[in-house]
Amino acid sequence: MKITSIGADISDNDTSCSRELIASLEASIPGLLDAGAESAALTNITGDDVVISAFVEDDMLETVNRAIVEILRDSSESLGDLEGISDEPDGAGEGISYAEAAVRQDRYPDAVILAFDTYGGEDFVADVANSAIAAARGMDGVTDVSQEIRPGVREIPGVGYVSDKTDDPVVAATIEDIESVGVAAGAMLGAALGHKNVHLVRRGSPSHVIPGSVIVSATAFLNGNLIDLAVPFEERTRILRVL
Repeated sequence: MKITSIGADISDNDTSCSRELIASLEASIPGLLDAGAESAALTNITGDDVVISAFVEDDMLETVNRAIVEILRDSSESLGDLEGISDEPDGAGEGISYAEAAVRQDRYPDAVILAFDTYGGEDFVADVANSAIAAARGMDGVTDVSQEIRPGVREIPGVGYVSDKTDDPVVAATIEDIESVGVAAGAMLGAALGHKNVHLVRRGSPSHVIPGSVIVSATAFLNGNLIDLAVPFEERTRILRVL
């Protein structure tokens, strides 16, 4: 089994997603179960980017990926990143973002998903995402982490090709047990937020930051249930006052 996460900018503005867009996407999610997903959700809403994630058996990955892209296309206010998808590597453009990670067969399908949004395509976002990937890789309690962001054209199984101009990456890490969710997410967020001009936002927050910045949302997708990790981490990182 795998988790697959596909992100795209399909909003009609550059800073947020409308309530209508979010409602349309969420209403379409049950169709992914019909397509073969074990569970699925609109996991991240980050500025004007959305991420749909699904747990899926390996042999259904391409089918579910295609179904996710169709949902994004059908609900889009602007085709945006969908226009960058190509059937051939030579035609690939700035397109959708993709993350995939393996789930152990004897574990509940649990994952932590980070999604990034840039206002002006800030090129340091790849380093930020890769820091989060490196932080999770090899950790106790982490099964697998999605592929690093690298130069060159990328193939998305069942969908097509996108170029390295894709600038709003998604990172997914699968988790061994529920007690490891906070540890893995904390390491990933700490690595990302250690970069300058990177801001953690709640799911659905608009990109109201000074241009030149990157925003990141973090969700836990636990056996089909969704938790916005920005909320508990905001509380945890408040410095206790000593009188």
